[in-house]
Amino acid sequence: METVTGAVTHDPPPTAGDRPGKPLIVTEDAALLDDLLRLCAAAGATPEVHPSVPARRGSWEAAPLVLVGDDAAHRVRGAARRRGVVLVGRDEDDSGVWRRAVEIGADHVLMLPDGEQWLVDRIADVAEGVGRPALTVGVMGGRGGAGASTLACALAVTSAREGLRTLLVDADPLGGGLDVLLGGETTEGLRWPAFAASRGRVGGGALEESLPKLHSLRVLSWDRGDCVAVPPQAVRAVLAAARRRGGTVVVDLPRRIDDGVAEILAQLDLGILVVPAELRAVAAAGRVASAAGMVLRDLRVAVRGPYAPGLDDREVARLLTLPLAGEVPVEPGLHREDGGRTPPGAAARGPLARFCKNFWERALTEASGT
Repeated sequence: METVTGAVTHDPPPTAGDRPGKPLIVTEDAALLDDLLRLCAAAGATPEVHPSVPARRGSWEAAPLVLVGDDAAHRVRGAARRRGVVLVGRDEDDSGVWRRAVEIGADHVLMLPDGEQWLVDRIADVAEGVGRPALTVGVMGGRGGAGASTLACALAVTSAREGLRTLLVDADPLGGGLDVLLGGETTEGLRWPAFAASRGRVGGGALEESLPKLHSLRVLSWDRGDCVAVPPQAVRAVLAAARRRGGTVVVDLPRRIDDGVAEILAQLDLGILVVPAELRAVAAAGRVASAAGMVLRDLRVAVRGPYAPGLDDREVARLLTLPLAGEVPVEPGLHREDGGRTPPGAAARGPLARFCKNFWERALTEASGT
């Protein structure tokens, strides 16, 4: 067993896939029960409460998370062994708690009040029905005007068209707003400034429902106010909530790496660096790649033409010493003469949509390990 911030653990509790479940509380300690009910309420869960192993067949086995008060450990000693059992106590000096945890097959030993935030997070996972986290992709430009925002939007639009739960995150407050690029700047919903005070855990379902819905995907962008920064801890909490919902998350990143961007980079599964095929852009992209690579484990280059003499997509990737994600095609008709806007990737048979579809097929296959 490994000791982690007031808890002892050897396996994570099981998840409930897409089906939210009720945690099971087993205790006769009124004060402890009050605390556990309070923590469940904070996590948005309504528990089932029993003084001992439930008499109803299957309740013990089916609960996605079981919280056993230390007072009740002897009453559940004969219950079927299962994962997701937490023994909850208060006395850190009681060495016998570890023996009782082993006797009931607990995955964790948690002491209150120190372990409250950890427990709220686990209960909230149960309430939300957390499954596989979203495949999270960041897109950044090797230089200004590289087309990173266009590609980020096209990836998100394509993902949504393929039936995946999709969230597009605008992490560049000076970029003009991805909701504008998608033609939805007047669509109702929350923008980044509304989350600036977020601390701790943000509910994934509540986040998704609060955001503007455009082209079958959710968009977290900026409003037209003066706020151009969100604290790093809020960025971390919001992106973590987005990833817990599964599907895909696409993040449009700025080229500068500040504390908030570093929080995002740490949660990405992979990054795409969009680089126009000309020497100055390659030189600038090298500096961006160096900074991002200090945090991001998997960074790939997507090359955009036209090509300068002596350059092609493979040569650009070689110069940057990055894996090649492919050549970003030109999408005709994005800006119409009547001033209208066609969202990038909206034409399912267009070259940009085909590029994005192929990208997702490869990335999702890699993520699943097949």
